[in-house]
Amino acid sequence: MIMQRIKLVLIVMSLAVIGLAGCATKNYVKNQTAPLVQHTDQLDQKAEANGREISDVDSRAQAGIGKAQQSADAANQNAQNASQSAGNAQTAANDAVNRADTLDSVVKGLDNYKQQGDVTVNFGFDKAVLTKDEKAKLDSFATELGTANNSFILEVTGGTDSTGPAQYNYDLSQRRADAVVQYLAAKYDVAPHRFYLIGIGKDKQVASDKTAAGRKENRRVQVQLLVNQGIQAAQTGSQQSSNAQGTDNPASQQ
Repeated sequence: MIMQRIKLVLIVMSLAVIGLAGCATKNYVKNQTAPLVQHTDQLDQKAEANGREISDVDSRAQAGIGKAQQSADAANQNAQNASQSAGNAQTAANDAVNRADTLDSVVKGLDNYKQQGDVTVNFGFDKAVLTKDEKAKLDSFATELGTANNSFILEVTGGTDSTGPAQYNYDLSQRRADAVVQYLAAKYDVAPHRFYLIGIGKDKQVASDKTAAGRKENRRVQVQLLVNQGIQAAQTGSQQSSNAQGTDNPASQQ
């Protein structure tokens, strides 16, 4: 009996020791792994935050790309509209006035035309807009049109200085000639068929391009009033004859 009790006590004590050891082991493992678990949780949280931030940046980037594309599309449409308007304006100008490299290629009997007046207007660098002073010159020149008895044509020659590419200067000289034509046609009701435009670019300069004053002179449009002497003489003779008949008619003296 005593031996059995001793054995039982030893068994109970052994189980107690094992239980305590087991608890100690669990606590040790828990203490060792707790920092790892906490660090893992922190990494997960940071990854989620980074993911949200990346998503937000991507959304803003997509929105910015969308706006930029809209702006680009709008700019492209505006450019197309401007190009179309310019094309329409150019077509209208081509239909309204005559354009030729030389007048004698389109005007029959050019030898009958004599210069009766002329005017030259100048433009700013890379400009095709008439200033107030240049318009005043054209206004003064326009007074001569009334003496031409509708038997005249206007040779409008645009020029540039030597700055820039040749083709650009041809276009610029043409735009300058157009500006003069539009002003005279609109203000003085000059019929389109009376204009003959020539854009010569920098081909025939009137001054040296080595000075600012010379370059300014080359940025010009020259307008020549050419009158058909035969037609003018016939019209003058007819008018004089009509006046003479009116004077000799007794009824006109009553």
